Amino acid sequence: MNTIYILGIILFVLMTIIGKKQGIITFLTFIFNLGVLFLDILGIKFHFSPVIVTIIAGIIILATSIFWRKGNDSLSSIAFYSSIIVTAILLILIELIEYKAKVYGFGKEDTASLEGLSLYIGLPLYKIEICTIILSTLGATADTAITIVSGLGEIKQKTPKITQKQLFSDGLQVGNKILSTTFNTLFFGFFGGFLALFIWFVGLHYSIGQVLNDKIFVRQLLMILVAFIGVLLIVPISSFLASLKLSNKGLKNNGRRTG
Repeated sequence: MNTIYILGIILFVLMTIIGKKQGIITFLTFIFNLGVLFLDILGIKFHFSPVIVTIIAGIIILATSIFWRKGNDSLSSIAFYSSIIVTAILLILIELIEYKAKVYGFGKEDTASLEGLSLYIGLPLYKIEICTIILSTLGATADTAITIVSGLGEIKQKTPKITQKQLFSDGLQVGNKILSTTFNTLFFGFFGGFLALFIWFVGLHYSIGQVLNDKIFVRQLLMILVAFIGVLLIVPISSFLASLKLSNKGLKNNGRRTG
C-alpha cells in the first residue's frame, strides 16, 4: 500500500510540474473516476442491474473525462455525444458477442487461484462481462473523439471559410492518423497485461488451436476488438457532428456580421 501512495504522489507531482493546472485537473478526474468505479462495484454488489449501473457510471466517467479535461464548450459536447452514440452501438454488439461466444465466467487457468473459494457469488457473470467490456471501451473512444473535435476546432479557427464537407474530410484524416497508434496502445496493453498467461501457454505447450479456444484469451481478445471497433466508429461520427456544429456556428457568426 505504501508503494501505491508513493507512486501516486510522484504521479501528482509530475502532472503538476508538466501539466500545471490541466495536469492537476486530470489527476483529480482520475481520482473521481476511481470513486465512480467503486460506487459501480457497490451497486452491483447490492444486486442492482449490473448493466444499468455500469451505463450510468460510464456516462459519469465520460462526462468528467471530457468536460473537466477540455472545458464545457460545444466541442466537448460533441465529443461526449459521439461517445454516447458509439457506446450505445457497442452495447448491442457486445450483447450479441457475449451470447454467441459464451466466454464469460472462469477458465481452467483460474482453478488454482479459486481453490477453496465459492463460485456461487449470486451475480450473473454474463452481465458482469458485458459491464467489463463497456468500461474497457470508454477510454479509447473518448480520447479519439476529443482528438478529432479539438483538431477540427483548430482547423476552423485557422480557416474560417472552410466548408462542412472539407471539415468532415479533415476529421477523417485526423482519425486515420491516430488509428495505428490507438490500435498499438490497445494491443500492447492487452499483451502486457496477459504476458503471464502467454508464458503459461508456452510452458504447457498449448497448440494454436488450444490458445484460440481458451476462454480467458478469447474473452480479452474480444474486448480489444470491440474497443477498436468503437474507435473506428467514433471517427466518422465525431467528424460528422463536429463539422456540422462548426459549420452551423460559422453560418451564425457570418449572419451576425452582416446583420
